[in-house]
Amino acid sequence: MKNLYLKNILTITCILAAQALMAGNPDRAGQAGAPDLLMNPWARGAGMMGVNTAFAHGIEAERLNIAGLAFTTSTDVYFGRTQWLKGTDININALGIGQRISESSVIGISLMSTSLGSIQTTTTDDPDAVLGGSFSPTYTNIGLSYAHTFSNSITGGVTVRLVNESISNVSASGIALDAGINYVTGEDGRIKFGIALRNVGTPIKYEGDGLAARVKIEGDNIILTAAQRSAEFELPSLMNIGASYDFILGENSKLTAMTNFTSNSFTRDRVGVGAELNIQKLFLLRAGYNLETGGTTTSGSASGSNAFMPFAAGASVNLPFGENGTKLSLDYSYRPTVIFGGTHSIGLRILLGERE
Repeated sequence: MKNLYLKNILTITCILAAQALMAGNPDRAGQAGAPDLLMNPWARGAGMMGVNTAFAHGIEAERLNIAGLAFTTSTDVYFGRTQWLKGTDININALGIGQRISESSVIGISLMSTSLGSIQTTTTDDPDAVLGGSFSPTYTNIGLSYAHTFSNSITGGVTVRLVNESISNVSASGIALDAGINYVTGEDGRIKFGIALRNVGTPIKYEGDGLAARVKIEGDNIILTAAQRSAEFELPSLMNIGASYDFILGENSKLTAMTNFTSNSFTRDRVGVGAELNIQKLFLLRAGYNLETGGTTTSGSASGSNAFMPFAAGASVNLPFGENGTKLSLDYSYRPTVIFGGTHSIGLRILLGERE
């Protein structure tokens, strides 16, 4: 009864949030804030263009489908570093830890910090920044996750994420919620389905001393401090629906094919496919293709709807050590862009206990 109750809550949450997401359309593009919520700091998922909604497992699933966290058998620690649009000085650092706490439950915590580099300080009195000075905007979010195994076929999970954007004297904070469900079926669990809702939350806005200014009352010598009010912005909510199938190539090798549909609230929807080749559980090659529906394809010029090309690729090397199945994994992915030098992601992962 307890498992049925929890499963019903997750299902109802997905249905209600899905109805809200369907109100979005491409005409709202650019109206959402917190773009870091759409950035994947984990090299494995980034190497498949994020189409592994049904296949993601471990702590990296918190950026795709949190239900995949339930497949953690012991402890999963992941460090990530991303050069976002190389040449723009945008860097992403991430740390995630997943820990099994019972036979059917796993908890996780993740921290992601995005640095936008150093920007010269300009004012109305110094528009050319002659006086010097600079500031560094940062995006930070912290996620607390819980995943549960309801049966041999069904897993689900929820993430509560604190979102913060700030400079030295202005900041904005809010809460984003993620929920997801995975369904595994077929011989040896080769077929997987997943649905995930991400970045569902209330509007947030900027506040701080940076929005205040000293003004002089016209016709008087009185100087007052006037506080300017900023407009609210919404979070970039989306829904992912994905499926995957494992082709067994040998005792320890397999090829996983996957597909995914993303319904975005503030941009065009996306349809993608991807694959991962696992060779003897030691070497992994992956690639993904994710294309906007009804949009202009970006193909070597800046005429597309964004700077990214629609494909990515990556690889991993698993280094087993110890007798309990512990692994050290080195990951890399690359996503080419029309301008700048592409996006490079590297990851260092420690898995305590065999599970791949």
